[in-house]
Amino acid sequence: MKVEAWVFGSLTIFMVIVTPIYWLITADRNGVPEITGTVALILTFFLVFMIWIYLLLVARRMVPRPEDEKEGEIAEGAGELGFFPPQSKWPLFLALTFVPVVLAPVYGWWLLIIGFGFGFFTLTGLLYEFYRGDHAH
Repeated sequence: MKVEAWVFGSLTIFMVIVTPIYWLITADRNGVPEITGTVALILTFFLVFMIWIYLLLVARRMVPRPEDEKEGEIAEGAGELGFFPPQSKWPLFLALTFVPVVLAPVYGWWLLIIGFGFGFFTLTGLLYEFYRGDHAH
């Protein structure tokens, strides 16, 4: 996590440097800066800063990973990495239920209710897929 924290720390410093430069460069003849890009850069700074602080706090509480150590070996990271699901039909059906939701403002708001109904069914199928059938835990 320390490497990731340093990446976001570098991005935070970059945003601190770039934002005032952008604000000064985009000023027109009357001295009024372009506000939209400046606000976007300020919000980007806060977003990157928030992630950086989070990663620093998590890195302090974690057991050091092999990739964080200077003398870390590849074999130290061996072992089970977690559960990765096999093929699933539910993401396709979940994406298809998004179609009536998107078309609701065009053809009628009643499609929104239908889309949310199908969405509830397909999201439930996706979440509880591994509690029944061949892949039950």
